[in-house]
Amino acid sequence: MSAAAPLSSDSPDSGNAARRAWMAVLARTPRTDLETALNRAMEGSPLPAFDWLRPPETGLAMVRGRIGGTGDAFNLGEATVTRATLRLRDATADVATVGVACHLGRDRRRAELAAIADALLQTPQYAKRLHAQLIAPLASRLAAARAQRQQDAASTRVEFFTMGRGD
Repeated sequence: MSAAAPLSSDSPDSGNAARRAWMAVLARTPRTDLETALNRAMEGSPLPAFDWLRPPETGLAMVRGRIGGTGDAFNLGEATVTRATLRLRDATADVATVGVACHLGRDRRRAELAAIADALLQTPQYAKRLHAQLIAPLASRLAAARAQRQQDAASTRVEFFTMGRGD
């Protein structure tokens, strides 16, 4: 089973980049925002039927870091991760559409919603609408929150000046 063809016909790499981008947005969006935006984008219609390939499950993943000057990897610690994989039930589709989700934390419903959104974003009948009504607003909200955090951090920065000694 493979995922449906990428949205962009320019090259597979551009389609993969687009999918990576929307999956990053889905992984960073809180559940309430994701559920509200997905319901609004689906215009009140029910979510499509699907079969679980891997129901939402929570486990641990090793977080790795890199040492400053040399770039040597080291194990930083473990983080709780929830993942899910599903396949849309669509008898008319030539290729089964598979949606996946993975995010930090234990929220299984959030993983389910993100996997459904990923699968729907790969289908031609939903792709443009969900991109415009789901991904774009959520991405702009996440960017605004990031900019606010950066502004808050910048306002607490202290500049140190060094005075040279006169000889």
